[in-house]
Amino acid sequence: MTPDIHDIRGPKFIMPWWLIPAGIAVVVLVAVLGWALWRWWKARRRPRVLLPFEVALERLEAIRTLMEPATAREFSTAVSDIVRNYIEQRFLVTATHLTTEEFLRDLLASSNASLVENRALLSEFLHQCDLVKFAGISLTRENMESLHRSARVFVTETSKPEPAAKPAAATAATPAAPTAAAASTAAANATAAVTVTATAAKPAAVPPSTLISK
Repeated sequence: MTPDIHDIRGPKFIMPWWLIPAGIAVVVLVAVLGWALWRWWKARRRPRVLLPFEVALERLEAIRTLMEPATAREFSTAVSDIVRNYIEQRFLVTATHLTTEEFLRDLLASSNASLVENRALLSEFLHQCDLVKFAGISLTRENMESLHRSARVFVTETSKPEPAAKPAAATAATPAAPTAAAASTAAANATAAVTVTATAAKPAAVPPSTLISK
């Protein structure tokens, strides 16, 4: 019998040991990148919460369409409400449910420096709005521009954080350093006192004539 003759086989493929861990690492990396991209996309779609002064400035820009003599009352009501709402949200005080006189009276007792410093501006602004809302006084476009500008100035100025007050107790407790002149004067006085003391302690000299007579 003749032995079977077989063709030469090709090399057998052996999977490297690192291939499976590398594949798992790639899958994990793709999953992490996909999750990060999803979070980034979701954060971009989420609107940022506006600060009180940003809300007020946006609302002030929106009521520019009311700055006409025919809508003076509507404009005065809107601009007054914007400022009052801003004060409530920014300083956490009641402003929308008080009359102008009640609000200004409470403002005198306020401990907030920004509100106290702008009391005169707020008083003039709110009284002008009240005259239009309740007394029916008409406004020109220039008058409304002035009211609008006053509201913007107040919101912009009071939106800045207040500077921290320096503690007065620490300053008062620090003793003042003595000056060179004071130190020199004290040293001279001490030297003079020592000299006087030494002179008083030294016995008086007896004249020679007294010793001879004895």
